[in-house]
Amino acid sequence: MIRYDDLDRLPVRSALPALRAALDDGGGAVLCAPPGTGKTTLVPLELAGLVGAGPARRVVVAEPRRIAARAAARRMAWLLGERVGESVGFTVRGERSIGPRTRVEVVTTGVLLQRLQRDQELAGVDTVVLDECHERHLDADTVAAFLLDVREALRPELQLVAASATTDAEGWARLLGDVAVVEAAGVAHPVEVVWAPPVRPVRPPHGMRVDPALLTHVASVVRRALAEREGDVLCFLPGVGEIGRVAGQLGAPAGVDVLQVHGRAPAAVQDAVLTPSQRRRVVLATSVAESSLTVPGVRIVVDSGLAREPRTDHARGLSALTTVRASAAAGRQRAGRAGREAPGAVYRCWTEAEDGRLARFPLPEIRVADLTAFALQAACWGEPDASGLALLDPPPAGAMAAARETLATVGAVDETGRVTERGLRMARLGLHPRLARALLDGSREVGARRAAEVVALLSEEPPREYGDDLASCLRTARAARDAYGSRWRTETRRLESNLASAGGGADRTGSGPADDRTVGLVVSLAFPERLARRRGGGHLMVSGTGAEVASGSALHGSPWIAVAVADRPTGSPHARVRLGAVVDEDIARSAAGALYEEVREVAWADGDVLARRVTRLGAVELTVRPLDDPGAGRVRAALVEGLRVEGLGLLRWSREAAELRRRLAFLHRQIGEPWPDVSQDALHARVDDWLEPELGRARRRADLARIDAGQALRRLLPWATGDAVRLDELAPERIEVPSGSRIHLDYADPQAPVLAVKLQEMFGLAVTPRVAGVAVVVHLLSPAGRPAAVTADLASFWRDGYRGVRAELRGRYPKHPWPENPAEAEATRFTKARLEGRGRG
Repeated sequence: MIRYDDLDRLPVRSALPALRAALDDGGGAVLCAPPGTGKTTLVPLELAGLVGAGPARRVVVAEPRRIAARAAARRMAWLLGERVGESVGFTVRGERSIGPRTRVEVVTTGVLLQRLQRDQELAGVDTVVLDECHERHLDADTVAAFLLDVREALRPELQLVAASATTDAEGWARLLGDVAVVEAAGVAHPVEVVWAPPVRPVRPPHGMRVDPALLTHVASVVRRALAEREGDVLCFLPGVGEIGRVAGQLGAPAGVDVLQVHGRAPAAVQDAVLTPSQRRRVVLATSVAESSLTVPGVRIVVDSGLAREPRTDHARGLSALTTVRASAAAGRQRAGRAGREAPGAVYRCWTEAEDGRLARFPLPEIRVADLTAFALQAACWGEPDASGLALLDPPPAGAMAAARETLATVGAVDETGRVTERGLRMARLGLHPRLARALLDGSREVGARRAAEVVALLSEEPPREYGDDLASCLRTARAARDAYGSRWRTETRRLESNLASAGGGADRTGSGPADDRTVGLVVSLAFPERLARRRGGGHLMVSGTGAEVASGSALHGSPWIAVAVADRPTGSPHARVRLGAVVDEDIARSAAGALYEEVREVAWADGDVLARRVTRLGAVELTVRPLDDPGAGRVRAALVEGLRVEGLGLLRWSREAAELRRRLAFLHRQIGEPWPDVSQDALHARVDDWLEPELGRARRRADLARIDAGQALRRLLPWATGDAVRLDELAPERIEVPSGSRIHLDYADPQAPVLAVKLQEMFGLAVTPRVAGVAVVVHLLSPAGRPAAVTADLASFWRDGYRGVRAELRGRYPKHPWPENPAEAEATRFTKARLEGRGRG
């Protein structure tokens, strides 16, 4: 019996006329409705004609998570008074419950992607509802793009509804063809905000790590909320591990049930969470409870302020979920769960000041996630670069390039980016392309069953207590009777079935390789660039990233390992191995064959020419031998690189050579052509013009040190124009001063040379000396050679500055002449007594 009373209480009912009109007029709509209004349950039932007066239609509802798909199907079936699998059914990975009368099918976006690749027309489907589209999951964005293609090319009558729990819907409306935005008001009771930050600062999240002090604080806030207020508590945490640790700290409060809800939770627990209870409850949940699930009885929300989002480090070849600060939009969604049924409160585990600095919305997955699976889906669709797909955000060029490189490496696409037959088979497996490659190729080596077992381990990371050695994890999973072991066995069976359907190999006869070798081989096939060889106290991955293994691990000290999961601790240049397998060099060479190369290397390294014959897997050197005949051209190129990296100081620079370079730099700045540019970059660019033939005869660093740089520089003088002979005229090494001395000019500053001369030797000179038309900077020195004054205008100095300098120096050096009128006095190098003696002589 249909539960009309419950259906009539759903607030979204008021928006149904506008939604039907929008679909009739434009074939699409964006429905904005807060969580708990019935957008996930009542709307599909109405569109399918299962309630109301509409015609009978077939509706597919796409949910981002398996737990949400199951829950939505159960709720709709309950509202109809039926069991799941009758009028309403669901299909998720590894589980399906539909029947011949099913008119509403709830699926995950991943399942819908697979279905579209097999049947682009979606024959028999009248309407597709993309639920929770505001979360911007990559699969949802991809499904929307494919559906728009289908509607434009094959099924113009196909109706599309993008359902969002937020009002940020303009982008989706434009994407669907400027369709109408239909809004449904929810029943929003007031929610009091309680700021509950930790008393002492906690470390910010990094990778998957969350400071244990924050989790202890969250548990204390839950206890505080239970004591201060009535009703059930919904506590948001970033992941399964954090949920388990907070549950452990809470223990078993008197009269309170502690429930854990996440994608891996057993169906019985999920049902218990979604069913009203007579006992008070604390529900520890991931972001799945923000909008995908409605938990009855909640009056209090405790928000840790953290969430998990995918991130990819393309430079290191590592991708995984990472812990981040939840956005302001997520905070509003979470807080709203406390006020759905009655007034409530949200305890936020951060300060009000921090709240104002939060990002407004979470980043779309397409901008931050590994795009390898997306790129394969796009290639299978006929859009290798995704440029023809209608996407809210285009995929980043760098991430797409990395994805296409990975697909080419595993043979999923050809050199033009088009999908291969092998790529189509990989796509049909419903796995990330890396895991699909491991399943396909691994099944030929170890058999379908064993390959499926290992890939199932890689599909869902084993619990931490299983350890970091995947061979040991495999043995534990086979014997386990826990929830993970059950899911692992289900996934293994699914992969075996999909492999057979995709044309994979059958099980091999015989005993096959041992578990350790089986696991190592399959992991290596999935992540060939993460094969790592021991180096010092750690390992070096084929990708070039250093990797460190925990000291107590079975992987520690192994000559070769295959890394399945790794992250990078704060401040560390190396990856930390969280899951891996022991392999040998034969497996490494086989799995990473595309990265194997034998090269003759002649390069500048460690300060000299290095000539060697190397075999390597990516960045890992397997063998190194000296290269007997490196070739003169390659040696010369290495020496030129050495000059670029370490500078021209590798040559022999006498004092005269350095001075010549400074004189030429001065002339180039003041006159320009034909005087050469002798800067580092310019000289390096012209090594052919000035360092030959000595450079061509050099073989090592020591040979460079024997090249006379001064002699070589003279080859750049403008001999052809005849200007070279004017070098000493335009930029003389010395100039004669009034005393008769020939004083050295310092050209260290190319703007103006410096003449450092004793003040008395300049008496009688009223005009500042000039070279190449530039006034020299005169550093006037005391009789002891100490600086007394600096001027580029002698006439002005004699007139204005000399009087003060004379007064100081006259008292300090009374034996030297200090005339009142220096411009007309005789220049001298001598004391007064010596001058008088010369006069008497």
